[in-house]
Amino acid sequence: MTELLIPLLRCPVSRSPLRLEVIRYGKKVYNGAETTIIKDGILFSDSEWFYPVIDGIPRLIVEAVIDYNDFLSTHLPDFSQRRDVLVTKNSLLLASVQQKNDRTKKSFAYEWKQFDYQQDRTWEADKPQMFERFLTETDETATSINGKLIFDAGCGNGQLNQLIAANGATVLGMDFSRSVEQAFNENTEANALFIQGDVQFPPVASEAFDIVHCSGVLIHTNNTKHSFNCLVPCVKEDGKLSVWLYHPRNNAGHRFILLLRKILTRLPLPLLYWICRWILFPFAFVVKRIKGNKQPARELMIDILDQFTPEFRWEHTHEEAMSWFDQQNFYHTRVTTSNIFGFNITGKRRKV
Repeated sequence: MTELLIPLLRCPVSRSPLRLEVIRYGKKVYNGAETTIIKDGILFSDSEWFYPVIDGIPRLIVEAVIDYNDFLSTHLPDFSQRRDVLVTKNSLLLASVQQKNDRTKKSFAYEWKQFDYQQDRTWEADKPQMFERFLTETDETATSINGKLIFDAGCGNGQLNQLIAANGATVLGMDFSRSVEQAFNENTEANALFIQGDVQFPPVASEAFDIVHCSGVLIHTNNTKHSFNCLVPCVKEDGKLSVWLYHPRNNAGHRFILLLRKILTRLPLPLLYWICRWILFPFAFVVKRIKGNKQPARELMIDILDQFTPEFRWEHTHEEAMSWFDQQNFYHTRVTTSNIFGFNITGKRRKV
């Protein structure tokens, strides 16, 4: 991370600004020039909450004190006392986020670990197609995003963030799992920033962003509408919120997949990964080839993991999503794209 990021960050629980203590600086190449970055550090809130910066990435998840125990115990002399106070005062919250988040973090980390940045496309789109899809979904142009501050809540492999930054915007990419590490490492754009965070506890300043973009993420949380509501405060007045959701599909093949998901998502993740790789993948590969679809094997494997490994997968009608925007006092709400799998919907936020 760089100093540019600090004013945008907030404690995901207390919502207070964060104070940084640097442990170690490092170097990273952005736009062809070597830049000094904050490699490791600790971010402190005004309350008992604190969060590590590890390998250049702020780890702003509620359960960071548990997930990154080893790093914090090494670099924070009074860690044990701080941890005990935090855990004692917030035991129920920590238990609940661990319960809802653990499997999701692991499944998406494994999914994006398969991605090859040199060869693979993202959801069958190359880089120009990916950027055009973003512009269409958000109802923007390459010119209109120039100079804007964008929050990509659920950035996945981070490729889109580099494309957005290359077109003159500053974009903060956030992902829940440790896949954000690969996104950060591959990034070469100075205005593409990355953090680890939870859409239900967004660790960013309120009313800060011109555009909040959340594509295919909310439907993989335990409650889509609640997650949507948690992102609303991040949007500035007259700013735009853009979300992509699955919609219901009424056909036998889709109903079979949903039934299969109900069975598979109850299995331990290692067993489920084995089934995906050695049973579902060979079957899907043969079917696609018979149909003439030559999707590369690794891209197909990522699709299968995305379909069957997430713990949560919800579907919503266009009207239902429209009502969420209406309840949060948005205007100019409209569906910008719709295909066989899902749809994107955007709205602008009225003055609070």
